Amino acid sequence: MTTSVKSLVPLVEPVYKKIVSHFPQNYIKFSFAYGSAVFPQGGIKLQEKPMIDMIFVVDESENFHNQNLRMNPGHYSFLRYFGHEFITIVQEKWPAKVYFNTLIPFEKEGIMFKYGVVNQEDLINDLYDWNYLYLSGRLHKPVKFVEPPVGPVTTALKQNLMSAIHAALIMLPENFTLMEFFLEIADLSYNGDFRMIYGEDKNKVINIVEKQIPEFCKLYGPLLGTLHDVVEIPDKEAPDKLCTQDTSPRNRMYHLFQLPKIPQKALIKHWQFHVSWRRKDSEDVLKNMACDPDIGQILSNCLKMVVLKSSIEQSLKGLFTAGFKKSLQYSNKKITRMVKAREQKLKWNE
Repeated sequence: MTTSVKSLVPLVEPVYKKIVSHFPQNYIKFSFAYGSAVFPQGGIKLQEKPMIDMIFVVDESENFHNQNLRMNPGHYSFLRYFGHEFITIVQEKWPAKVYFNTLIPFEKEGIMFKYGVVNQEDLINDLYDWNYLYLSGRLHKPVKFVEPPVGPVTTALKQNLMSAIHAALIMLPENFTLMEFFLEIADLSYNGDFRMIYGEDKNKVINIVEKQIPEFCKLYGPLLGTLHDVVEIPDKEAPDKLCTQDTSPRNRMYHLFQLPKIPQKALIKHWQFHVSWRRKDSEDVLKNMACDPDIGQILSNCLKMVVLKSSIEQSLKGLFTAGFKKSLQYSNKKITRMVKAREQKLKWNE
C-alpha cells in the first residue's frame, strides 16, 4: 500500500529504499531513517514536502564521498570544491564525526531529505562510550532501518540501549511509570542540547514519546525483562502502570558500573572536584557515589555537558557542510515549526 504525502501520515518504507538507491551502494553498510516524517510526533503536522532524516553508515567515508561527489555533486556545499579528502577530514576530525547534507529535493516523491554520513567504526565507538551522545542518543529512540545492521554493530546497538536503561534508572525514583521511564530515555540526548533553547519545540521529548509508545515498548520491553532482579515492570506494554525499582546503594552501584566510559569519567571528575581531590581508584569513587542521594541529578548534569558540547560543535560544523544559505533555511523551518506548535498548544488550552 502506498501513502500519499498529502495524507499527512508517515511515509512508507519503499520511499527510504528509493532514496538510498541514489547513493554509492557498495560503501553503505546499512542506513536508517528517523524524525517526524518517519514516526508521528505530537504537535506536528507533516508538510506537503516533509523532511526525512537519514543516516548512512559506511565502511570508508573517503571512498563514499569520492563517488558521491560524482553522483550527487549538488548535495554538497562549497566544501565540494576542496575535494573528497577534505570533506572526509571535516567529517572525521570534527565532532560528532557525522557529515550532513541537507535540504535535498526528491521531486518524484514530493519530499525533501537530509542525510548524515558516518563511519561504522566511529558509530560503534559512540554507541559503546557515549563520546558525543549524538547518534547514540538518536538510537535510544525508535528508528526505521532501511537495511538491517549486521556484524559487530548489532552488539553495540544493544549495548547502547542497555546503557540508556541503566542511566534512566539511576535518574528515576523508586516508583515510576513506564511513560516516565521512556521520557527519561528520550531526554538523555536532548537535555543540554542548546537547540532546545532556540529552534526546537520545548515539548519535543513529550511529543516524541506520546506518539511512539508501542515502538518504545518493542525496543525496551525485552531488555527490561533481563533486569527483573532490580526493577519490576508489571506490564511492559502499559505506560501508566506503576513500576518499582530497588534504589539501594548496591543497585545504584550496579547501574553506575554499567554506564559507558564517558559518563563514568565525568562522574569521577565531579567527585574529585566537589568532594575529594585525592586520587582514588575509579571503582571506589563510583561505590561512594552510589550512596549519594543526589546521584541521579549529578549524572543528569554530567550527561547534559556531553550533549551541550557535541550539539554546539555539530551545529557549527553544519554551517560549513550545509552552507550558510541552507543552514539559514533549515533553521527557519525549525523555528517556524516551533512557533506553529506553540500556537496550536495555545488554541488547545483556550
